[in-house]
Amino acid sequence: MPRDDDRDDHSPRTDEVRGASPKGKKAKSRKTESHGTYAPDQNVNLTGKVETRVTTGRTAVVHPDFRSGAKAEAQAARDPQSRLEEAIGLALAIDLQVVHTEVVPLRQPRPNTLLGSGAVDRIKEVVEAEEVQVVVVDASLTPVQQRNLELAWSCKVIDRTGLILEIFGARARTREGRLQVELASLNYQRSRLVRSWTHLERQRGGFGFLGGPGETQIEADRRLIDERIGKLKRELEDVRRTRSLHRKARERVPYPVIALVGYTNAGKSTLFNRLTHSDVLAKDLLFATLDPTMRAVKLPSGRRVIMSDTVGFISDLPTDLVAAFRATLEEVLAADVILHVRDVAHEDSEAQRLDVLNVLSQLGVEAESEARVVEVLNKLDRLDEGAHQRLLSVTARDPDVVAVSALTGEGCDALLALLDERAAIGREVREFELPAGDGASIAWLYDHADVLSRKDGDDGLVRLTVGMDADTAARFERRKAS
Repeated sequence: MPRDDDRDDHSPRTDEVRGASPKGKKAKSRKTESHGTYAPDQNVNLTGKVETRVTTGRTAVVHPDFRSGAKAEAQAARDPQSRLEEAIGLALAIDLQVVHTEVVPLRQPRPNTLLGSGAVDRIKEVVEAEEVQVVVVDASLTPVQQRNLELAWSCKVIDRTGLILEIFGARARTREGRLQVELASLNYQRSRLVRSWTHLERQRGGFGFLGGPGETQIEADRRLIDERIGKLKRELEDVRRTRSLHRKARERVPYPVIALVGYTNAGKSTLFNRLTHSDVLAKDLLFATLDPTMRAVKLPSGRRVIMSDTVGFISDLPTDLVAAFRATLEEVLAADVILHVRDVAHEDSEAQRLDVLNVLSQLGVEAESEARVVEVLNKLDRLDEGAHQRLLSVTARDPDVVAVSALTGEGCDALLALLDERAAIGREVREFELPAGDGASIAWLYDHADVLSRKDGDDGLVRLTVGMDADTAARFERRKAS
């Protein structure tokens, strides 16, 4: 007969970061029957269902400041305190209660815990004194390091990747967004299965003692995860095909597409709302919006374009997440104009710019060499008068850079005028006079071109001013001749 405390061992653990032990109670380490191996709670969800999770937890945020090696070079562009502040912002984005923060100098990463033994002991004292339930380590942890730190501190430990996945899981609203987040999460969790069920390793296949070892619980879980990952990839391929069909439909109209990209919290959604007169959620919060949004915008010339607001980027964005969100980010690849929105008032603005360019490069967009990329230096309203004027004088000399304040609207007219110029590249304005009774030709122009104006004359003619590219114009001329 199985023991009472083993009755759920055949089901995957689904304890979440935000379901940590209540305040005032220390998280206890579970020990397996045969080896005494610590087994942290798993976040595996093999059902495909989206779970509602409570957001609570006294949290400590720790940023390892690497002093040597490749990671030190990668962090050199930013101040350690600034990176710590960003990690705190990530924790606050899912309403974790941050009670302790610190930067830990790290000369040589330890393979078993990442941090040195002195730092581990010191943080353990903090965990006990502050009754911390979750420790966020602002770096990538191996499964072994994560498990050892949880054993040492007797609380839940998540790394930067796990925290970003938690935020995305909380923000996803559409079916597409949830599929993409779940795929990235399962890829991340697959390597973090630990021996929570070592007593099942005594199973053997075949008869008597001649058969090989049977399937252990960890192997079964990994197989279930692999099956779920395969199913998600097939569903996301359907999503990609659907988006491709939508793009082809827009090409037949055709309206130019303008995509907004940028570092998270750079003000993309605020600018999107300003230009499109929409009410997309815009907060001073990391990853406030996740699912892509599209709206039509009327430019000063009367030309219409489609503007797309995409998910924000961040430094050390998990590669699994970039891969999972490729169906959404392909909207950027197909855009006629890419607006790279930057928070010019942020002290790490240049480092954030490089992070965005790195993600765009992963998608196949070389932003520094492509003419369709325009830099939008946002948050002018946060600069002092001197910096404000210097920036305006610099952008006046660069046709590919515009300074704006999405909050006050300053510079937005200049941005729209620039978009008008870019959208007109490869397009020409033509005048047509058509009989009012030729409804089929008039409807064709409305469906396949951009009708800028229309005048219905008393002489029975309809005079249309139409914007179209050369291919569309040739198609219309062939249609009239047939």
